[in-house]
Amino acid sequence: MKTTLPYFVLLSLLLVLVSCSGSRKYAEVRSFEQDQKTAALEVNSSEAEVAQRKVLYSADLTLAVEQPDSTGKALGHIAERYEGYAQELGTSRAVIRVKSGQLEAALQEISSLGKVQNRSVSGQDVTEQYLDYQIRLENSQKARDRYLELLAKAENVEAALKVERELERLNETIDLLKGRMNRMDHLEEYSTITVQIKERKKPGVLGYIGLGVYEAVKWLFVRN
Repeated sequence: MKTTLPYFVLLSLLLVLVSCSGSRKYAEVRSFEQDQKTAALEVNSSEAEVAQRKVLYSADLTLAVEQPDSTGKALGHIAERYEGYAQELGTSRAVIRVKSGQLEAALQEISSLGKVQNRSVSGQDVTEQYLDYQIRLENSQKARDRYLELLAKAENVEAALKVERELERLNETIDLLKGRMNRMDHLEEYSTITVQIKERKKPGVLGYIGLGVYEAVKWLFVRN
């Protein structure tokens, strides 16, 4: 004898199947949305890391000038105009620092002082080194705080002296790391420009004649 399930039982089973399917699709959608949010956060984190990179820019120039004695003074004035300062000024070599955001403008003005024989601009990425110093500094500061707590609880002079020796070592490490980080911060804010100054030789009378002949021959064979 055949038995058939009541209608309401079949309907209930159908509703359960539909509900399970909908829940599964909903879970898949939620999982996809979560993956998208996670990916977006990773991209934003990566962009933030790139934006925070620490790069130290420097430039080297070889400049031929007619009056080396006055060039150093002119470079000092350029450093001041671009919110920087002169580190070294001489007749054969000068080192100045300018605000990093104005490096290119300063280089253009320096180039106008004479004939540029050589020019190079480079950037040193010290991000990882800076972060390493930062982590070591934080760890050293936390260790110092713990030793200060131990010093307050020292039961005798010997224990106190041991803790003080460790505190002295940690203080030296902290000062060293702060000094290195401060120097990096400073060199990031101020770009370094090193200028090699050479005297521009003037041709004599025969030299001018030779130049004239050269220009005449050049005009005969090379014409635009």
